[in-house]
Amino acid sequence: MFMMFAMTSDSVGEIIKEVKREFDVSNTEASLMHSLFMIGIAFSGLFLGFLADRFGRKRTITLGLSLFALSCYLFLVGNSFEFILGLITLSGLAVGVFKTAALALIGDISRSTKEHTGTMNGAEAFFGVGAIIGPLIVAWMVREGVDWKLLYVLAGGLCTLLILMAWKVNYPEHAPVATHHKPVNFMSSLKLLKNPYAMGFSIGAFLYVAAESAIYVWMPSYLVCDAVNISDSFSCYTSGPEKMLAVYAVSIFFSLRAVGRFVGIWMMQRFNWALVLMLFSLAITLCFIGGLVGGKEVALYLFPLTGVFMSVIYPTFNSKGICCFAKHEHGTVAGVILFFTAAGAAAGPFIMGMVSDANGGDAKYGFIVATGFACILFIGLLLNFIFNPTERHLAIVEKAEYGAKY
Repeated sequence: MFMMFAMTSDSVGEIIKEVKREFDVSNTEASLMHSLFMIGIAFSGLFLGFLADRFGRKRTITLGLSLFALSCYLFLVGNSFEFILGLITLSGLAVGVFKTAALALIGDISRSTKEHTGTMNGAEAFFGVGAIIGPLIVAWMVREGVDWKLLYVLAGGLCTLLILMAWKVNYPEHAPVATHHKPVNFMSSLKLLKNPYAMGFSIGAFLYVAAESAIYVWMPSYLVCDAVNISDSFSCYTSGPEKMLAVYAVSIFFSLRAVGRFVGIWMMQRFNWALVLMLFSLAITLCFIGGLVGGKEVALYLFPLTGVFMSVIYPTFNSKGICCFAKHEHGTVAGVILFFTAAGAAAGPFIMGMVSDANGGDAKYGFIVATGFACILFIGLLLNFIFNPTERHLAIVEKAEYGAKY
């Protein structure tokens, strides 16, 4: 599931270029392909995240996948920009539904909080794989003269297969909510906005995604040459390896992030997660600062390298934030974290673009904002490592949720 929707969501950069040409729209209008998708996820996460807790993981995953498949197949009949934007929004809503249920399901199949974190890294690693192959498929389609909308049809076919698998697989029996608990509804999500654990990890997810999006949204703009009116935007990198690195910098970043998440399955079960996240956030901050101070020639190496250090941060935020709550609340809290994730993905690049435009369009100024996000994230994770406010709470929840059975 994670790989399937990443194929479409992380291909948006390639797709926007084709949308601008096909529908003759501006950059701002074309950017709605990204913004409306993220808004759909954010709305769904906050207001529909409770569905997995109220109606069960299987039904909610099937519902979300069905809506996503419908939106993908409707690309076959879409012939206007407005119609496609509507499908993009629907697909974002669908992702929010099935992803929150999938995240809750991870809690059902995990035997400890450490195993939960490892499994979460594995799921997000497949997201990283989708982020690599999706843009490659779109690039091949454009080169071969194939309509880019067929990417969504391909995703719809995979989604249909996933619906059949989700329906046939025997899910772990979800324990019923105790009678003293209040019924789960969208108000449950709103109440979590007052919970320090939910908000702490949600704010961390926002800051991380805002910094991460700087790489795959604005790095190509930062690395281009100063010269204009040239056919090759990266001609200033005279050596062969440097030029290839500039051309494929985003793909290298996604590849390093995916590999890092697979390694994270092993790493996060053996090392102190708070220490790892603090050190990795420091490395990200130093890479950003180095890329700004050293200029494009240094950023060419340091910015893609951040994929290694970014790899385990978001899955661990997701895992630890969810594990701070009982299993019957996992879908709801996953939705809250997903809301802030999507908000960071939508707001981060937008703020960076505004700051860059206010300074002559130089993407360097956008990366100064991204470096600010990274610095705040590091400070938060440093304080988390020093004071470790969740250690005792996680131990209590783990004993209550896992100890009795295992």
